Amino acid sequence: MATPREIKKRITSVKNTRKITRTMEMVSTAKAKKATNKVNAAKPYAELTMELVGSLSGLAGVIQSPYLRKPLKTRKVAILAITANRGLCGGFNSNVLKMVRNRIDEWTAKGVEVEVHAAGKKAVAYFKFAKIPLKSSYTNIDDKAGSPEANILANYFMSAFAKEEIDAVEVVSTHYYSAASQKPEVTSILPLQVEEDTSQKSNSGPEIMYEPDPKTILENLLPLVIRTTFVKIILETSASEHIARRIAMKSATDAAGEMIKLLTRGYNRVRQAKITQEISEIVGGAEAIS
Repeated sequence: MATPREIKKRITSVKNTRKITRTMEMVSTAKAKKATNKVNAAKPYAELTMELVGSLSGLAGVIQSPYLRKPLKTRKVAILAITANRGLCGGFNSNVLKMVRNRIDEWTAKGVEVEVHAAGKKAVAYFKFAKIPLKSSYTNIDDKAGSPEANILANYFMSAFAKEEIDAVEVVSTHYYSAASQKPEVTSILPLQVEEDTSQKSNSGPEIMYEPDPKTILENLLPLVIRTTFVKIILETSASEHIARRIAMKSATDAAGEMIKLLTRGYNRVRQAKITQEISEIVGGAEAIS
């Protein structure tokens, strides 16, 4: 049985750990708020961009854009896994990496070559441990990342796709639905899927005039759609990471509180037993003298 001094030392250690987890929870809460604000601020821009593309989708079969290329047979697929640079965020990283492994197995089973790209130190470390070769790796995707980092990723994959070095691009990341719901998902980036906006056809309002011509606008919009998608993915990943870390740190803080209660209860029992033993020894000694 542990001595009262050992139990008291452990209680002090758990209390110090609880202070750290509580502080990390507060920091993650503040960062999550900023990150979700960025996601909500970027959402209208992305929606309007897709709405404009949808209104011009009738020209998808006319324009000459390499990003609309649909190969007859998929030979090589690029998969980008986006995780956090740090841990202590529950299953945030492991869920994404597990989904990446499943996608690799699915494509390999179809006889398709897969090249893996990693964004985030946790993804880089995992693939290195699993001995899966990486085509490229990025460790600058954090809560401060935004358009510059997204443009680097988008330009790289657009160039590879336009040169027909790869036939498809998928991104595996955590999608932000709300503050209470974030799930890892596979997002197909290329070839670009242009869906026609049927609401525009039923609109009996005035005819929209485009300047310059709609074909030129759509050709310039397609790269912008891809870059906007990467920005959206990076912002949602950052927000989801901080929310996951806040939840994990709250659980750790609560668990530390329960552990302190149990240790305090055990400490009181050992201390009471020791006091009872000392009283018994004193009484026994007094009776022996008399």
